[in-house]
Amino acid sequence: MMPPSPVILLPPAVTCALGDNLANVREALFSGHSPGMRVSDAYSPGRKLTLGHADTPLPSLAAFPIPQQSRNNALLLATFAQIEPAFRALARDIPAHRIAVILGTSTTGIGESEAAVRCHYQTGHFPEGFHYGQQELGSPSRMLAEHIGSTGPAYSISTACTSSARALISGARLLATGLADLVIAGGVDTLTRFTIAGFSSLEAVSETPCLPFSANRCGINIGEAAALFLMRRKTDGDEHMVTLAGWGEASDGYHISAPDPNGAGATHAIVEALNRANCSASDIGYINLHGTATQHNDAMESRVISKLFPHCPVSSTKPLTGHTLGAAGALEAALVWLTLTDSAQRLPPHLWDGIQDPNDPPLSLVAPHTRASAPVRTALSTSFAFGGSNTALVLQTT
Repeated sequence: MMPPSPVILLPPAVTCALGDNLANVREALFSGHSPGMRVSDAYSPGRKLTLGHADTPLPSLAAFPIPQQSRNNALLLATFAQIEPAFRALARDIPAHRIAVILGTSTTGIGESEAAVRCHYQTGHFPEGFHYGQQELGSPSRMLAEHIGSTGPAYSISTACTSSARALISGARLLATGLADLVIAGGVDTLTRFTIAGFSSLEAVSETPCLPFSANRCGINIGEAAALFLMRRKTDGDEHMVTLAGWGEASDGYHISAPDPNGAGATHAIVEALNRANCSASDIGYINLHGTATQHNDAMESRVISKLFPHCPVSSTKPLTGHTLGAAGALEAALVWLTLTDSAQRLPPHLWDGIQDPNDPPLSLVAPHTRASAPVRTALSTSFAFGGSNTALVLQTT
């Protein structure tokens, strides 16, 4: 497999439970304190759950077409504002049809549909200002493309928890094939009753903070987030920057909601990512695990990671952000980006109760306030989703 043309990942925009700007997210991540992780029954009346809230002022979308007016799109627009000056500067000399917008999402505007159905049940009428298109999966990418004036490729990817990782991969492919010169790629998902009810019906939601890879793990904490990258091709003058060096994908279709316990698809995605990046497992200095704190995912992932990377420092950051579903892949790539660029060589901590599951192979889980013994130059982020969708991203500093 030929290595891809290097793709630069410029500083990301991030809004999640850790904070709503890159500096705050960085400090909260490495300190292991997440202000947005708190107990609420706002999305599960009568049952209090630990959720990851993205606490940030949201802009009005009154000037946008009704099908684009959703809380999901408002969070996307608020997050894009963090990198809009950088985008405008880069886009100044690029034709509009050479700029792409690729986003991952799973909830999109379903919160607005929930409220509309509730109103219809109570009154017999849908509320004024409701349009079914608010929950259409393409709404976020279309809204952002129109906002920036792009006429290039603009589409959404919805493959559950790998959605935004695949958005980054798709962005890299557009650059590699010459179909775009600048890409905005990432993901956005917001908290909704529908999502939480769905995972609750699977008995996959924990009321207390989740415990990835613990013998006492009992499910996920759902969160909301938006994470966006500006992506462009690497040029000769680029130094000390982060690249998307490689990626891998696999769709094993093992089960509608459970991963292949042997991790064949996960292994394939990871090995493909390493090969694309032209590196070996020993080159990886840190791994951000999918680490959902569900029985099946953690069992599978611990087997795969312990076999391929027996001594590599690893952590799941989902206790700090919640599982942000369609936004998770891009969010965790952003947390890896912060790890690669941290001058103090800090590693994201793995928060749990320290009780190892005797049925799963042990991992080198990062303790709080750990610093790498040497600068991490290459790191891996894994994302696994319902339906057997598997992705792996290799990020590297130039």
